[in-house]
Amino acid sequence: MKKLLLIEILLTISFTLMAEDPAKTYKNPVVNYSLPDPSVIRAEDGYFYLYATEDIRNLPIHRSKDLIKWESVGTAFTDETRPTFEPKGNLWAPDINKIGDKYVLYYSMSCWGGEWTCGIGVATADKPEGPFVDHGMMFRSNEIGVQNSIDPFYIEDGGRKYMFWGSFRGIYGIELTADGLKVKSGADKKQIAGTAYEGTYIHKKNGYYYLFASTGTCCEGLKSTYQTVVGRSSSLWGPYLDKQGRSMLDNNHVVLIHNNKSFVGTGHNAELITDKADNDWILYHGVSVSNPYGRVLLLDRVDWKKGWPVVKSSSASTESPKPHF
Repeated sequence: MKKLLLIEILLTISFTLMAEDPAKTYKNPVVNYSLPDPSVIRAEDGYFYLYATEDIRNLPIHRSKDLIKWESVGTAFTDETRPTFEPKGNLWAPDINKIGDKYVLYYSMSCWGGEWTCGIGVATADKPEGPFVDHGMMFRSNEIGVQNSIDPFYIEDGGRKYMFWGSFRGIYGIELTADGLKVKSGADKKQIAGTAYEGTYIHKKNGYYYLFASTGTCCEGLKSTYQTVVGRSSSLWGPYLDKQGRSMLDNNHVVLIHNNKSFVGTGHNAELITDKADNDWILYHGVSVSNPYGRVLLLDRVDWKKGWPVVKSSSASTESPKPHF
C-alpha cells in the first residue's frame, strides 16, 4: 500500500514538473485594447517600440522589453502636428524604420472609401518616441495610379531603398531616394502581387524573400475574415509563389494564421523579431471573441519547416512559452 502511495506521489510530482511554468508563459492578447496594424522596431535603448493605426488618436506608440508587457509612451503626433494632406483623413498602418540617424515613420492617410484620394506620407524623429516632424505626402493614389494607396512597407536591398504598398487593388513597389523620404525621380512602379492582399511585409531569410500579407475583411468585428498569408521568391521583385508554384499575382498563397474559437480577423503582421534563442516572433492584430471591441495585439512564435514559416495550429495561441530576451 505504501509503495503504491509513493508511486502515486512521484507521478504527481512528475506531472507537475512537466506542466508549463506560468512564469515562463504568456497569454494572448498581449495588449487587450485596440492596436491595429502594428509595426515594431528595436531601439538602441533596449526597448521594442510599436506603432499602430490611430484607434488611439494621433497614432499611438508603445514600448516593451520582452514583446509581452507593453506600456504607452504617447503618440507620434498631436492635434497641432498631425499630417493634413487628407484634411478629414485618419492615420492608418504605420511602418517604422531607422534610416541613417533618423527614425523614419511612413503612414497612410485616408478617409474610409476614399480610394483615389488616400496616400502615403512620411515623418522623422531623432528618438523612437518622437516627437515626429511630418514631411508631408510622398504620393497620392490618383497621382501614382494605384487605387487605395495605403499600407506602406519599407525595405533596403542591394544598397537601394524601396517602398511596397497597396490594398486589394494590387501590391506595388517603387524605388526611393537615398534618404527614404521621396520617390526616386524617374522610378517606375511594379506590381508584385494581386488584388487579394494588403498589409505587405517582406522578410529575407536563407536566400528567399517572403511576402507576408493579409486577405479577407479586417474590420467587421466577430464577422471579420482577415487572415495572414505568405508566398516566397528568390528575388525581391518576384515572382512570389505558393508551395505549388502558383503566383501571388494570381492571388495564390499559403495561409499562415487563420481564425479560431478565441480570435478572428487575425492579420496585418509587424516585422519578424528574433530572440536570444534564435526563435522568430510575429506580432499582429485580431478580434478577441471574449472582448470584441477593436483589434487587440497578438504574439506568436514562427517556426521554419522545409523553407516555409509556420505558426503552431496555424492560428493564434491562448498561452505559449515566452520569448527569450
